[in-house]
Amino acid sequence: MNIVLDVLSWACLAGGGFFCVVGGIGLIRMPDFYTRMHAASVTETLGAGLILLGLMLQAGFTLVTAKLLLICLFIFLTSPAATHALAKAALLRGLQPLLTAMGDKPSKP
Repeated sequence: MNIVLDVLSWACLAGGGFFCVVGGIGLIRMPDFYTRMHAASVTETLGAGLILLGLMLQAGFTLVTAKLLLICLFIFLTSPAATHALAKAALLRGLQPLLTAMGDKPSKP
């Protein structure tokens, strides 16, 4: 049973690390502010959740697991709210999203 928990925890840790790296690449590759923010927020939430789940499996049923669960809950509640507030503030300041039709070249702002 111990080996199964180790394999599951390392799979969660590797998956979380993968999603965090993909989010970092998305920050570089995406064309405008809104798509960059979306790539960062979704992968950060999923990556952090998987990493915390892997750490919870490694810790077992201890006080550390309870603390990691509280951190996970905090991230899942605050990250989407902060992303929404940031997008709304950018839109109110006049930053328009880059919208193109299929096949059109993106327009320069």
